[in-house]
Amino acid sequence: MASLLKKPLKLALVQLASGTDKAVNLSHARSKVLEAAKAGAKLIVLPECFNSPYGTQYFPKYAETLLPSPPTKEQSPSYHALSAIAAEAKAYLVGGSIPELEPTTNKFYNTSLVFSPTGALIGTHRKVHLFDIDIPGKITFKESEVLSPGNQLTMVDLPEYGKIGLAICYDIRFPELAMIAARKDAFILIYPGAFNLTTGPMHWSLLARARAVDNQVYVALCSPARDMDATYNAYGHTLITNPLAEILGEAEDKEEIIYADLENDSIQNTRKGIPVYTQRRFDLYPDVTLGAAAPRLRRRDT
Repeated sequence: MASLLKKPLKLALVQLASGTDKAVNLSHARSKVLEAAKAGAKLIVLPECFNSPYGTQYFPKYAETLLPSPPTKEQSPSYHALSAIAAEAKAYLVGGSIPELEPTTNKFYNTSLVFSPTGALIGTHRKVHLFDIDIPGKITFKESEVLSPGNQLTMVDLPEYGKIGLAICYDIRFPELAMIAARKDAFILIYPGAFNLTTGPMHWSLLARARAVDNQVYVALCSPARDMDATYNAYGHTLITNPLAEILGEAEDKEEIIYADLENDSIQNTRKGIPVYTQRRFDLYPDVTLGAAAPRLRRRDT
């Protein structure tokens, strides 16, 4: 059985408190990423919309232009901050997500950027499934009022370690994305996400564990810290599960960094003990990886 994770890896998930000042948010993210790096983390994850408040009314104001790449500092201060932070930390950095404006189409996206330990951009994911829900008496939210959906699955190659599957928040509710990434040899599925006080208690932990037990890989969810004075109240509870769907670490609602030591034996032993990977019946049902648009290992920037 091939190794999905080439060598042990320390993961850090930064449950970050962000406000309305983008410069302050970027500076605060830097301090927390460097704290995680000092603790030995080589893969560090920030939350969804870490550089701004979360909400359809905020996306246009805080949106940055990422293409053509690399953007100028004026076009995308967050891009340049994340690149510099990754290089300073000497770690892979999943930059949560930021609102993006695509200037040629005037469309807005919810976009995650991944940087290498040298500060190079190595992956980009635009949120594929938009958060449009209506639970009577609880919450109504429609990202599609402002945002457009991405149209590609995303995997990112970390040469020393292996491949990660990357998606954002509501994407986790669609198991096909996770299955495709796992069957294409991702050792972990990473979801920067901002569930709320309705959907969080219902499904946050359940979805993480479901994607883990379905695919027998690590699953990481990284939330903003909760701010009850904000217009959108994040659930928090950043967590990491192992391939057996056991929770290795979970935050509460306040700012916190969750760490986990990942190793290939956990994946291999899970798959040997419960060998669903050799027991699938593609003579009875389709292999979702065969009809998928090829996951991109890095964006072909224009």
